[in-house]
Amino acid sequence: MRCPYCGSLETQVKDSRPTEDSSSIRRRRICPDCGGRFTTFERVQLRELTVVKKSGRRAPFDRDKLQRSVEIALRKRSVAADRIERMVNGIVRQLESQGDGDISTDRIGELVMEGLKGLDDVAYVRFASVYRNFREARDFNAIVGELEAEPELSPKTAAKPKKSLAEPR
Repeated sequence: MRCPYCGSLETQVKDSRPTEDSSSIRRRRICPDCGGRFTTFERVQLRELTVVKKSGRRAPFDRDKLQRSVEIALRKRSVAADRIERMVNGIVRQLESQGDGDISTDRIGELVMEGLKGLDDVAYVRFASVYRNFREARDFNAIVGELEAEPELSPKTAAKPKKSLAEPR
C-alpha cells in the first residue's frame, strides 16, 4: 500500500481487525520512511459492477459515491453511522449478487430510496426530491402522502427501528 504522505511503497500493517458489522477489515498502517500513520479498509468484492447512466454512458460503480449520496440525504438527521454503513453494504451486496454486472442508475436509486424509507422519512423525501427531480410543491405532497398511507406501527413495535430490505438481516 502506497503511503499517502511520502509515496513510499513499503508500508507496514501494525493492526488489523474486522469492522463492527464484519463486512470489512480495518488496517492501521505505518510508513517506515516518514513515520506517517494511516488507516485502510479491505472489503470483499464479488464482481466488477458497471453503472449504465440514463444517457447510455457507462461508468465503474463507486461505492464511495453511493455512501456520500446517502450521507447527504441524512445530513443533520440522528441516524447512527453503523446503520448507514449496514444499509450501504446491503445495497452493494444486492447489486453484486444480481446476475448481471451492469446496473442502471434507476435500480440503484430505487434501492437507496427503499433503504432510506426504512431509516429516516425525512432523508427519504430529500433523496426522492433529487432522484425523481421534483419541480413543484405537489411533488413533495405526493411522496409525503405515500409515507402517510403506509400502515402505522403498533405501540409495541413503534420503539423498534424499521427494517429495510436494503439493510442486511
